[in-house]
Formats: sequence, structure tokens, C-alpha cells
Amino acid sequence: MSKILINVAWPYANGPIHLGHVAGSLLPPDIFCRYNRLLGNEVWMVGGSDQHGTPITVSADKEGVTPEAIAERYHDINKRSIEGLGIEYTLYNKTHCPVHFEITQYMFSRLKENGYIYEMEEDEYYCPKCSKFLPDRYVEGICPKCGAVDVRSDQCDSCGATFVPGDVLQPHCTRCGTTPEVRSSKQFALKLSAFEKPLMDELAKNTHWRSNVKAFTENFVKGGLKDRSITRDMSWGVPIPVEGDEWKSKVIYVWFDAVIGYLSATIQHARDIGKPDYWKTFWQNPDCKHYYFIGKDNIPFHSIIWPAMLMGMEDGYNLPYDIPANEYLMFGGAKLSKSRTGTNVAASAKIPRDIMHVLEKFDPEEIRYYLSVVMPDLHDSDFTWEDLETKVNNELVAALGNFYHRCLSFTHKNFGAIPANPEPDAKVTEAIAKYLADYNSHLSVCDFKKAIQDVMALAHFGNEYFNSCMPWKLIKDDKARCGAVLHDNIRIVKALCVMAWPFMPKSSERIWGFMGLPGTLEEAGIAAVDSPLPVGIKLNEPVPVYGKIDLKVLFPELYNQPEADVKPKEKKETKPRFEGPFADFRMLDLRVGQVIKVEDHPNADKLYKLTVDLGEAEPRTICAGLKAFYTPEEMLNRKAIVVSNLAPRPLRGVDSCGMLLAADDEALGGNTVALLKPSADVPPGTRFSCGFENNSGEIDYKKHFSAVTMKVTTKKDGIEGAENAPEAFAAVFDGDRAIPLSDGKGTFATVERKLIDGAGVR
Repeated sequence: MSKILINVAWPYANGPIHLGHVAGSLLPPDIFCRYNRLLGNEVWMVGGSDQHGTPITVSADKEGVTPEAIAERYHDINKRSIEGLGIEYTLYNKTHCPVHFEITQYMFSRLKENGYIYEMEEDEYYCPKCSKFLPDRYVEGICPKCGAVDVRSDQCDSCGATFVPGDVLQPHCTRCGTTPEVRSSKQFALKLSAFEKPLMDELAKNTHWRSNVKAFTENFVKGGLKDRSITRDMSWGVPIPVEGDEWKSKVIYVWFDAVIGYLSATIQHARDIGKPDYWKTFWQNPDCKHYYFIGKDNIPFHSIIWPAMLMGMEDGYNLPYDIPANEYLMFGGAKLSKSRTGTNVAASAKIPRDIMHVLEKFDPEEIRYYLSVVMPDLHDSDFTWEDLETKVNNELVAALGNFYHRCLSFTHKNFGAIPANPEPDAKVTEAIAKYLADYNSHLSVCDFKKAIQDVMALAHFGNEYFNSCMPWKLIKDDKARCGAVLHDNIRIVKALCVMAWPFMPKSSERIWGFMGLPGTLEEAGIAAVDSPLPVGIKLNEPVPVYGKIDLKVLFPELYNQPEADVKPKEKKETKPRFEGPFADFRMLDLRVGQVIKVEDHPNADKLYKLTVDLGEAEPRTICAGLKAFYTPEEMLNRKAIVVSNLAPRPLRGVDSCGMLLAADDEALGGNTVALLKPSADVPPGTRFSCGFENNSGEIDYKKHFSAVTMKVTTKKDGIEGAENAPEAFAAVFDGDRAIPLSDGKGTFATVERKLIDGAGVR
């Protein structure tokens, strides 16, 4: 038995959690925790509500209540939401509690004693009328770059510019309207710079980390670590454990205090169960592995700052073993957030996305299934209610639920108990073993999307096997033989039931109950997947565990509006329109672009802001999420294939006017991303139309680009005109036909990195 500590990101208690939180950092740890419980490991899963920081005080000021009232309200709402989804914590804690204060102050004092916390002077806004220093969110003004009004003093949401005190024009205190002054304030800082080498040494050991997390962390540390202020002039938070009146009006800042919650929650739980020192078996035991489930915006706090704090304690605390950070769940192309709503005018855009409202309309198992299959593990993924409806109805209900019910109901009706089979079918044994091996290999490395695919692949096998057995015919001709084949089908049901439990626990427990099997799924463990079936156990009468979704029935007020109330959509003409082979591809205007400037995106850690020459009068700005895969030096002067007629879209405050094509073999089990490039030195602006007449009108990513299938391959058989293509080349597919992606004159789209054959192009 192994010991595992699962640490879950702390949602801010300033609003209700939404689907983005669940897909990003709340559902993955629950799946992983349940899987480890099936393995028989001792697992603690801790987290809770982050109750400090200015977002909470801002909300409190607006409502005229105390910050604690806001923090407690949303702690309660979010705790109930999490429980409603079947997510089980060992302890769902909160940062505004005595034990957390105690441990935070202890860590502060210990780091200060060891020389890693020191006093510093920092410029801040000060309101002379309020007689207090103002956090960023309490000062607004005019953006000096784009002229936007009422922007926060740290960042402009319109253009993405970031500021330091004194930058914004005509600043004013949001409380009283007074113009603030910039004054120096004494604070404490964490000496992060002292940990550059230890962190790089530690990072070198973590070869199992996801490539995006590892690359981001390496680039962050290589850029040089700067000491960071860890206190603020405000009253809401953990008091600074230092004597002196000057520190009484300040608190430990939220980013330093929140990560300590993992340790304080573990200590709290150990005390709650009457074993006050038992937490040490998780934190000071090198055999205990620590996992941190977070969103990508929190990577540096968990891969750099928190490990540095633990190192600085010099108490032998375990460092993170793995940080499987997820990307963003997008809705209509935008990140889900507590403060933003979608702008899509479609009915589905009006469906609430906070969990309390979602659970009023949907079964939690439906939500858990859909978020598992679209989980943004390595890339941002798009959420739509229509896609949820499709996947639940066509996969969860039609494949898994259908197999469960047809098998169990037929056996219950005709036998009433698990029938005997003296010679179990080797095909079933082999299929269960194969999918279980794949499932274990994927879940052991937190690859949840592939693991749920293994479950569904076994369900498809089960349906095909049930059909091939034709029990409805055997029951008339040979009842004993019918019982034998049903025995094999129930073996598949049992295997699916166990393997699906981490993803959909309640429905899996119901199926276990229908089979009349003893104990619980957790007690049975992973060994129950392929253990022998107990013959003769009475079956309980089954009912379907999943039901179809109909959005029009669930939300008639949104979908069944009178025709007169529905505004017609504006039509954008896209010319020319094409018919026949490769019609979808011919809507794309692909051109060679050369990167002439590479900058960090001002508001997104994983994006480059590229200036690209497409042979036009002016170069274009294109944002690309390639930081984890290419250095700035590798990007500069690179020639790439660009989708030049995509509708421009804002990416974190910067308009992106095009998209660089890259191949990705993650869906095939790889982890390589490779940009497409021309096989010859052709000038910027060269069209890659494969010799077709193509489109020059603006296109939509989902409607047009997503309809095209392009892959990278080394296999030339069956691909027209591939005789002279390079060893690895991109091809365009349309049904049974395929052609190389080229300029139609002998220059092909190729890659310089080795990918698994069939890697998709996006």
C-alpha cells in the first residue's frame, strides 16, 4: 500500500464555482483519489476555500457587509456544490480558521528565522482622505496606452497593458474618489532569488511532469527569480507575527497564505481524527507522493514559489511529486470566469454555468462524464451544452448505459441470478485485460481523458459481444448456453462498473447493487475488474442508470420562444462557395508566413505575441500558445503555414489575426507538437492551396476550419501526388481521398520533429 497526498486548488470564496473550476482542478483530483482508493492506497485529499485577498473585500464593500460574511457565504455555497457533484475531500477546509492562521504564522516566522524573509520598501497608492494604502483593485484610472476609462491600477482589460503604481492617468480611490498619492510602504519579502539553483536541480528530476508544466517552469526560473512582497496594507487576512505598531495594519498576502492551506488542512484533519502528529506521515515521509491539481494560471505558485517555501523551512517537508495542471475550459472561445458571461446570443449561452444552477437541471454523473471526455488537460477545450447533449445521449446512454441495462435486464428476466459458465470466453478475458492495462497506464499518470476512452472502448466491445451472442435466440434454443454467454457479458458489466467508478461513482454503485455483489466497489478494489463472478447470486431488478438529455425540454423558455421574438442572425457572405471534393479545405486561405518578431504575451504566460510577415503591406499580429514547445530563438525568422483568413479574435487583450498550423500527436499517445513549414525556401505570402482555387473571405474557426481534416504522415500509399513529398508531410483528407498539403508547384508542408503517424493538424 502506498501513501498519496492529493492537494486541490483553492477556489476564491468571492462567488460560486463554475464548470471551468470543475474541469480544471476539482474533478481530476477526485477521479485520481478514487482510482488510488481502488488500488488500496492510503489517500488524503485536501483543499478548501481561499477566503482572503482583495476580491473578497471588494465584494464586501459593494454589499456593505464584512469580508467574513462574503467568504463564509461562498464557502458554504461552493462546499455544497462540490458535494453535489460527488467530489469527496478528506477535508474541505477554509483559510480563515484558527489552525490555518497558526500554521501560516509558523511558516512565516520559520522562513524569517532562516533568512528567507526580510523587510523591503515598496511603492503603493495611498489615499490621503481614507488615510490608508490602497490595494490594486481600489484604484482606477485611464489607461495610458489605449485610453480606456475606469481601468484597474494593475491592468487594463481592454488592451491588456499592465501597470505599476503611478502609471494610470487620473487615478482615483474607488471608495471616496480622491486622487491617491504614490508612497513608499514597508513590507516583508520572500527571498525567492535564493532558490534558483535548488529549484532547477529539483526540476531536472521531474521528467514525468507534463511537458507544458515543465517547460513553463523552466522558462520562468531561467528568466531569473525575483524576490516577492508577501505582505499588504489591509486588515483582512492573516496577521503578521511580528511585534511593532507599523505591522498591525498589514496582513500576510493571499498568494503566500493560500498555498500553506495544503499543510494546514492536513494538520487540521490529523487533529480532527485524534492523531495530531499523523500529518507527518504525509509531509515528512519521502515515500509519500504529493500531487497538486490546479489550473494553468497557478503553475508558478505550485512549481516554484511553494517548493521554495518548503525548501526554506528546512524541516524536511515533501516537495511536489507531480503537478498535472490543466488548461482552460472555454465557452464560446472565452475562458469561463466568475466575473464574465458569454456573449454568444444562442439560447445555450444563457444557460447558467455555476454549479448550484447546473445541478438543478442535470444529473451530476452527466456533468462528470462530459467534463472527463472534454477535459482541458494539455490544451484549452471548448464547452458547449449542445455537445454535452450529444455526448451524453450518443455515448454515455447509447453505449455504456445501454450495455448495462440490456445485459442485466435480460439476465434478470430469464435467470434471476448470475448463471454459470464452466468455460469463460477467452475473447472476453483478453478484452478486459487489454483495456484494464491501458486504463491503469493512463490513470497512473493522470491522463483522465484517455482512461475514460478505455472505459468506453470496453463498453463498445460489450455491445458488439452481446449482439454476436444473440441471447434472445439462444434462450429459445439452448438455455444453458444462453446462461453461459450471459455470464461472460456480466463479467464485462462488472469490469466496466469498477473502471467507471472513479468517473461516475453513483451510477457505478447502483450497477454493483443490481448485480447483487457483496460490499462496496471501493472494498472490492481494482482486482474486481477481472475476478471470477460468483455464480448463483440473486440479481436485483435493474433500471436504466442514465437518461437522455433534451435541452429544449430542460430549458423551454430559451429554446421554444415565439418566432417573432427570435432575432434573425446577421449573415456574413463568404465568397466563393465551393462544392465537390475538398470543398471545406478550399474555404481556407493558407499562406507561408515568416515570424519577424517574438514577444511574450502581456497577459498570458503560455502565449507568444508574434509579428508575422505574410507578404502583405503590413505584417500581422498572431498569438500562439507555443511557449511550452518552442523558444523565442526557435520562433524568430521561422517560416510557417498560416491560416490567414480566420476572423480576428481577442486573446487575453490582444487581437490575433491568423493561426499558425501545428501537428500534435497527443491523441495518439504522443507528446510532440511540431509547426508545419514549407519544404522549400519560398517567399512569405506563398499560398498553400494544393493547386485549387481557394477562398479569400473571412471564415469562422468552428464552422470552417474545424470541418477540414489534416494529418501528418510518412505513408504515401493512397495519397494522390505524394511521390515527391518529403519523408514526413501534411496531407488533406476528404472521405476516401487524400492529397499532400502543398503550393501546387512542388513545395510541401512538412515538419522537423518526429511525430506519431497520423498526428492531427490544428
